[in-house]
Amino acid sequence: MDTAVENASDLQCQVEEIEALSSIYGDEWCVIDEAARIFCIKISDDLYAPQWSICLQIILPEDYPSSAPPIYQINAAWLRGPDRIKLSNSLEELYLENAGESILYLWVEKIREFLIETSQSGNAAEGPETVRAITSEEEDDTWDEGDISNYNVLKLDMGQTHIFSSSSADEQLPPIKHGEPVTDRRSTFQPHLAPVVTPKQVQRVLDKLYENKKIASATHNIYAYRIYCEDKNTFLQDCEDDGETAAGGRLLHLLQILDVRDVLVVVSRWYGGILLGPDRFKHINNCARTILVQEGYMDNAVRSAPNGAKHKKALWCRISGGDALNATAEYKKLLSGGCI
Repeated sequence: MDTAVENASDLQCQVEEIEALSSIYGDEWCVIDEAARIFCIKISDDLYAPQWSICLQIILPEDYPSSAPPIYQINAAWLRGPDRIKLSNSLEELYLENAGESILYLWVEKIREFLIETSQSGNAAEGPETVRAITSEEEDDTWDEGDISNYNVLKLDMGQTHIFSSSSADEQLPPIKHGEPVTDRRSTFQPHLAPVVTPKQVQRVLDKLYENKKIASATHNIYAYRIYCEDKNTFLQDCEDDGETAAGGRLLHLLQILDVRDVLVVVSRWYGGILLGPDRFKHINNCARTILVQEGYMDNAVRSAPNGAKHKKALWCRISGGDALNATAEYKKLLSGGCI
């Protein structure tokens, strides 16, 4: 199909989908920037007495739904760690099962199902307000974030979608290294590192780390990874704040500046009750740099994955930190063949 015709068809599908969603969800559906195709919807577990809510922010690429997924960001301060990863994975799997079709309604209802399950679970008694109280040291801490770009938006490579549906058991668990903890004013930071060449390996490492009760109980588990796709000379990269606003983006920025690749770095932080301000970002990045040096990733500035492991193509990257509104420029760079 001619590109212009396909784009026109995609645009028509988007218009029809947006009209339907606006009709179905009413005030819950919000148009942020119609020209840039940026939308937001608030999803709750109960229409009349909501306890758990998530804001789903979406950017619709020009080639959605024919050949690209929506770019999305899940905004919910109480949603952390394994639960956030589980929800994100379920959305991506749902897209892959319905590739080429309009997906937003299915996504919204999947999130609603997740919220209902959360409200009915044994841990729901705490409520999101209680959870939110421990997810971030200081929500209104003042620091300059103007120089922090959003580095974690990649376009789905439709030729590699089968990787999502394959069993993670096929991916070997990489060795995980743990760095020395650093303590400042009762807050403790500890880095963890693993060589990775596929997103499945990233997931396996994160799952393994969360099996450790101490790590799972950390106030924040911030992570970033970079995987070099040799055949396209591009990077698959992503980051996660886990409630520590902008920390994931800063960590990924560090990996880019150091030009390290095929590596996942996680920094656990146990909050000690005393506000550290910008020093917390310094400790997170210093911990990451220390373990990279410790494991030899700084020897030649670039270190490939061990055992001659083959790289796989970039396939998906969700917006997991920062603001989805800042993602458009990075996405357009990808469409034009650029690399973030």
